[in-house]
Amino acid sequence: MKKAYRIKKNEDFQEVFKRGQSFANRQLVLYYMKKEDQTHFRIGLSVSKKIGHAVMRNQIKRYLRQAFHELENDIHPQYDLVVIARKPTNQMGFHEVKKSLTHVLVRSKLLNKKIRT
Repeated sequence: MKKAYRIKKNEDFQEVFKRGQSFANRQLVLYYMKKEDQTHFRIGLSVSKKIGHAVMRNQIKRYLRQAFHELENDIHPQYDLVVIARKPTNQMGFHEVKKSLTHVLVRSKLLNKKIRT
């Protein structure tokens, strides 16, 4: 995932939290906000220290980035997305994280087509 497609600034995170909508399951919380002028979606990832040590948090972020990379062509391009990982993600492998992410994207109608994983 290119760095240009990531949300890094606190102001951008706060704007998505305040003006966007959200959907959650047990593992992930997804906040999303439509931005008409974008040609590609942007993602921001948040993994709390409560989830585990730095290695664990970075692994979860790598899993989420890779899942977004694999779903890239099916996600609507005009959105800013912020994903917050919850405690159960520290027990999950890549395929489980991808399945959970796909679930929240399908439920929030951000995928162009339904995907079964």
